[in-house]
Amino acid sequence: MSGSGQRSGLHERTKRIGSSVLREIRVEDAVGMVLAHDLTQILPGKFKGRLFSKGHRVMEEDIPKLKDIGKEHIYVMELAEEDLHEDDAALRLAKAMAGENMTYGEPHEGKVTLKSEITGLSAVAKEFVNAVNAIGEVALATVVNHQLVRPGEPIAATRVIPLIVPEAKVREAECLAAAYRKAYDGRSPLYVRPLRRVRAGLLTTGNEVYSGRIEDKFGPAVKGKLEELGSELAEQRLAPDDRQTIVKEIRYFLAQGYDMILVSGGMSVDPDDRTPAAIADAGVDIVSYGTPMLPGSMLLFGYLQGVPVFGLPGCVMHDPYTSFDVLLPRVLAGDRITKEDIISMGYGGLYR
Repeated sequence: MSGSGQRSGLHERTKRIGSSVLREIRVEDAVGMVLAHDLTQILPGKFKGRLFSKGHRVMEEDIPKLKDIGKEHIYVMELAEEDLHEDDAALRLAKAMAGENMTYGEPHEGKVTLKSEITGLSAVAKEFVNAVNAIGEVALATVVNHQLVRPGEPIAATRVIPLIVPEAKVREAECLAAAYRKAYDGRSPLYVRPLRRVRAGLLTTGNEVYSGRIEDKFGPAVKGKLEELGSELAEQRLAPDDRQTIVKEIRYFLAQGYDMILVSGGMSVDPDDRTPAAIADAGVDIVSYGTPMLPGSMLLFGYLQGVPVFGLPGCVMHDPYTSFDVLLPRVLAGDRITKEDIISMGYGGLYR
């Protein structure tokens, strides 16, 4: 609330936060006063959200509702010049940290959520996040780095722990953000990287598919994943389990100028599976055959004259999230995948 709240006959207690003052007043005595913070209602299994927003003027008919959420008393706030209200502080934090392709709205219950404006890859500086949270009384929660996000999905949220926070703590976080931008040529510590549009060629191997004995399932699955990220499956071809044929088809895709080459089928250790050796024979510089992630541990990744090449295991056909779904957005964002990137997939890489 704003104002002193001093009226004869009021039952109140005083609480000091730094130089600011909170006066606790019975809800029956609060009619006509203005709320200084949101009040939340929780109906288990039905609703959680604002019952009354900051700035609401308390009316007589509000008293039963306040008591329904367990409020016998509310606060009158006297804010010192050197302090900030939680909403104002959270909004300043969001403004300082939001980067390219991000947006944010008004504070909600002392929190501001920063969201993606595009389908892209999160860029989150972990050291910066830790430095902000080390300040104390201010909080920054984020998604992990390199996470695929879509329009409207959250990237981060800023929050202040107490109702009132010293402005100096918010300024410290703002200075950290400014220093990061200065060190990284104006780049924000939080932003969303756009995905480039690519045209990919898919070679599906296997005698059973090539001969028509079974229906190919790889094509529709891969096509859907590419299109969901704004790219295109430009061509799909079939090949039997023959190393020389597979080599020839991979080089055909390279000659077509496709931005990415995908080879599916025959990626296990069965004696009839010829695909990994054929990929190597085609001249692919293999970064890794195998990833420390489940599902998708048999995935192969490499480069053929700078063109990314995936050897896709069978799980890509039927599992919604595999190692392919981790690496594909990074390739589309322009990352050059290294062995260290593959190794790091093991931590948190169990999805079964």
